[in-house]
Amino acid sequence: MLETLHFITCGSVDDGKSTLIGRLLWDTGSLPEDHVAALHKDSAAHGTQGAGLDYALLLDGLQAEREQGITIDVAYRYFRTPQRKFVVADTPGHEQYTCNMATGASGAELAVILVDARKGMLSQTRRHSRIVHMLGIRHVVVAINKMDLVGWSHDIFQRIEADYRAFAQDLDFSSLHCIPLSALCGDNLITASTAAPWYSGPSLLGYLETMETASPQAEDFRMPVQWVNRPNLDFRGYCGRIASGSVSPGDAVRVLPSGALAHVKSIVTMGGELPNAQRGQSVTLTLDAEVDISRGNVITPADLPVECADQFEVRLLWMSDKPLVAGRSYALKIHHQHAVAMVTAIKYEIDIQTGVHLSAKSVARNTIAVVNLSLNRVVPFEGYARNRTLGALILVDRLSKETVAAGMVHFALRRASNIHWHSLDLDRSAREHQKEQKARCVWFTGLSGSGKSTIANLVEKRLHASGKHTYLLDGDNLRHGINRDLGFTEADRVENIRRVAEIAKLMVDAGLVVLVSLISPYRADRDLARGLLPAGDFIEVFVDTPVAVCEQRDPKGLYAKVRAGAIKNFTGVDSPYEPPLAPELRIATVDTSAQDAAEMIAALLSAHPGPQ
Repeated sequence: MLETLHFITCGSVDDGKSTLIGRLLWDTGSLPEDHVAALHKDSAAHGTQGAGLDYALLLDGLQAEREQGITIDVAYRYFRTPQRKFVVADTPGHEQYTCNMATGASGAELAVILVDARKGMLSQTRRHSRIVHMLGIRHVVVAINKMDLVGWSHDIFQRIEADYRAFAQDLDFSSLHCIPLSALCGDNLITASTAAPWYSGPSLLGYLETMETASPQAEDFRMPVQWVNRPNLDFRGYCGRIASGSVSPGDAVRVLPSGALAHVKSIVTMGGELPNAQRGQSVTLTLDAEVDISRGNVITPADLPVECADQFEVRLLWMSDKPLVAGRSYALKIHHQHAVAMVTAIKYEIDIQTGVHLSAKSVARNTIAVVNLSLNRVVPFEGYARNRTLGALILVDRLSKETVAAGMVHFALRRASNIHWHSLDLDRSAREHQKEQKARCVWFTGLSGSGKSTIANLVEKRLHASGKHTYLLDGDNLRHGINRDLGFTEADRVENIRRVAEIAKLMVDAGLVVLVSLISPYRADRDLARGLLPAGDFIEVFVDTPVAVCEQRDPKGLYAKVRAGAIKNFTGVDSPYEPPLAPELRIATVDTSAQDAAEMIAALLSAHPGPQ
């Protein structure tokens, strides 16, 4: 059975990636007759080579790709030679589609990085090389393409090779080989070419056929559970794809994170039971004991389990136009496990040109950064360098559902295992009964000058008069104390809300009705505060006042300072405000007095008075 090599082609725009793969498919005779006919037809209609064939059209399948002459989506192609089978991913070179390039690289063992001989090393070449390294690819071929357009100059080849090797010194590639070629003409692609008599190395295909890509990945048995199969009362199986190692009936296994022990009873597939299963196979395991297993659990050898933690150091490739800032929460997926994750610290970002670590308070699109992540639950994992399946994760915006980052786990933070939750005898329920009230958080949000603090103050006075135990957290007052170190950048605003939300959570746990008056401009941060409390205990009050009315009121003189240029990053003027989509209560202060608004909120609270 032939071994399969998975590789990726990447590089900057117009370096010739699609042409290279198309020519490989053509010259290895890997194209069906209808594809050959389609290539002749498409070359005449959309080609860029005059009367010649445009091999890139074999890969550029989207209409937008053909119109623009660029690759947008990831295209996978398959071919074989007598020595080996190949799966190749053609990935976009344009910076806008870097996330698609990362997708193609995630399953590859080797990267072919193209460099246009006329242009040399470009920023995107460096970015793709660092992403290749980040994703665990340790074998690289630098294909210096379009050598025919520079007269097969040995000096140019040597200069580009020296530039790349100097750049890659801090990238621990196991192998790095440079090949001069012309993808369009086929020189040094399938067989060695006489066009470069000064080059005595193999052709690209010859190198790919013989390249040894022994994986450094762990070979201890690991299988994340994708599905619990219970077709009837007599069968319970645990389905998944084996991430590493092998398993046989009779093996002692441990289920994580619970730590439950059992033995493998059988390995079931569509074709029948197996005596053994290896890495990459999708199987169903049955066990000899009734243990609690669900999707996202990991089955390992009993004596070689993986770690479980809820705090990690992670390397991220940020993919969103909206920058990453510490303190914001995201949905996280790691193998088949889901959690809510918060970036607690941005340790540094990595300069794509030099690899130097740069301090950062936020992370922009297509930037690589190392961050600390905190999860709302413990998950089983392994470092990405040891096991790609158990160490790879993605972050998803909880509102837009956009995938905003791909991440690779370095290790669990020590405090994840050193800090434990201490169980206390008195809980929130006991404190609520003592105070004869239902604790909750009323969160007032709106522009500066909308009337939030005025209304919150009236609500607290009314609650206090009726014997309720309350506390008002006002944004301005907090900035004189616990938040005095924070400014008004997006990162500081996110941290401001995070701190206040945590304080409000503690006060609700103390049995208080907590009133929070903050501009809190970002929906994601208000949702973070909501997520800290049980359902129904967070009441969002949108004090809806047009910015023109707020500016007319201007009780603190802030809008006047903004218009004079004395204040920057002011919400509603030069910094955005994201109004709530579904608040529990909306108060239009143009039509409603502060006293009437306070009555509306008090009525809402009294509808559920809590224990008596």
